[in-house]
Amino acid sequence: MTIINKGDILLSEPFLQDPNFFRSVILVTEQSEQGTLGFVLNQKSNLLLEDFGEEFQNVDFPVYIGGPVEQSTLHFIHKIGNKIEDSIHVSKDWYWGGNLDLVLNLIRIGIIKESEIRFFIGYTGWSKGQLLSEFRNKSWFKINDPKVEVLTTSPEILWREILKYQETELKQYANYPINPSLN
Repeated sequence: MTIINKGDILLSEPFLQDPNFFRSVILVTEQSEQGTLGFVLNQKSNLLLEDFGEEFQNVDFPVYIGGPVEQSTLHFIHKIGNKIEDSIHVSKDWYWGGNLDLVLNLIRIGIIKESEIRFFIGYTGWSKGQLLSEFRNKSWFKINDPKVEVLTTSPEILWREILKYQETELKQYANYPINPSLN
């Protein structure tokens, strides 16, 4: 039985057809009796943070699609740690949320770099038992050590790069074509 913890990285299996999760890389930020919550790390939107209104002016960081749930909400994960008030420690270097006004000010004065933070609209969520059921159906791989820096690796190749550096049978999936019938 697969056990999911806060801070785990999940990769969708190569042929998962759900467009919300096609070759996705997810950081799990919450795991409880009620279910699991996380963010898709490699689905960039066409939006910049400054597109969200006046309070985000002069903050041209990209915004990612965190998942299909509540896409009218804005979230962020970061590696800034306790410099950001009200952040939730996820694991090792990862933190979720915190004081947004402080974050925007630190970005504007150059203390927070794009490589240290990622913004999302929406999130990914599973009700109690749902994610474990999807693991039994082999829809997801749990990655203990991605071996690549997930915030600085290009989102277009992140899924493949994580698989490429695994020391298990998962490594073989890195070269799976998107459409095997075209080979």
